[in-house]
Amino acid sequence: MFLEIERVTKVSNNQSTKDALGEKSGFQIWWRMLRPHTLTASFIPVFVGTVIASINTSVHYGLFFAMLIASILIQAATNMFNEYYDFVKGLDTEDSVGIGGTIVRDGISPQTVRNLAFIFYGIAIILGFYICLETTFWIAVIGLVSMLFGYLYTGGPYPIAYSPFGELFAGFFMGTVIIGISFYIQTNAITLDSILLSIPIAILIGAILLANNIRDLEGDQINGRKTLAILVGRNNAIRVLAGFFIAAYALTVLFIIMGIMPIWGLLTFLSIKKAYNAVRVFKANHTPLEMMPAMKYTAQTNTMFGFLFGIAFLLNHLYAIQSVL
Repeated sequence: MFLEIERVTKVSNNQSTKDALGEKSGFQIWWRMLRPHTLTASFIPVFVGTVIASINTSVHYGLFFAMLIASILIQAATNMFNEYYDFVKGLDTEDSVGIGGTIVRDGISPQTVRNLAFIFYGIAIILGFYICLETTFWIAVIGLVSMLFGYLYTGGPYPIAYSPFGELFAGFFMGTVIIGISFYIQTNAITLDSILLSIPIAILIGAILLANNIRDLEGDQINGRKTLAILVGRNNAIRVLAGFFIAAYALTVLFIIMGIMPIWGLLTFLSIKKAYNAVRVFKANHTPLEMMPAMKYTAQTNTMFGFLFGIAFLLNHLYAIQSVL
């Protein structure tokens, strides 16, 4: 759930745009529309939830891949709704930094982007039906609520993305909820430990949103948004981002002390340089283009941290097996 915005203008659908579309059409346009750099925020929670579950049960790979693909499709659809509604509301332009740009730059019809998002939702629902058949239909309720909030993130009369609660909703639904479902469909249970272990991942997903909103702060203010970054101001928003990073690493250490995470969890600190770089770049730069590397570092922190977070449990499991042998 990324928001991309800089200034307001309109994009004409004249013949030159159509000609440009013919010159630029191809796989890259459609691939860029998915905003693939954001999709690790869907992969990591499914991976972590499944790995945590695998310690106590054998993995049902059909459920794992169904959950993974459904989560990625919902994330991609959310990105498309984001692009569609930001265009409809006049927020995205050819000069906007960080957007997919398939509407304003490549001439793809806004209706095509919106309809494709609904198709992705439809495929995710089919996958969800399979998951429900194998587990419980309560999963369908949670999945539909998650898709609703994915739509309401930038759609509807009061978009969540335009409020100070974007980070909270993104972290909860894309972190805690996805990890919880991924854990449940493998174990048929939800434990306090699985909920607690989801929190660092949820925080770092929220950090991705906050980094995006720090970069877009001036443009968001002009267009009447009231994001967390606007609410607390640029400098304090950077401090909050640093606080998110610190909290994720501190919680990891706390979980190790509590005994709900193996000592291998310290491997997550290999990603701390990315977090440091994100804060450093934000502090040193002020234009959206200059702050793009900070966005990249924040996303990389989430990816590296989450991957190492999951690997910690796998290593502990393998070590336990080796000890028995």
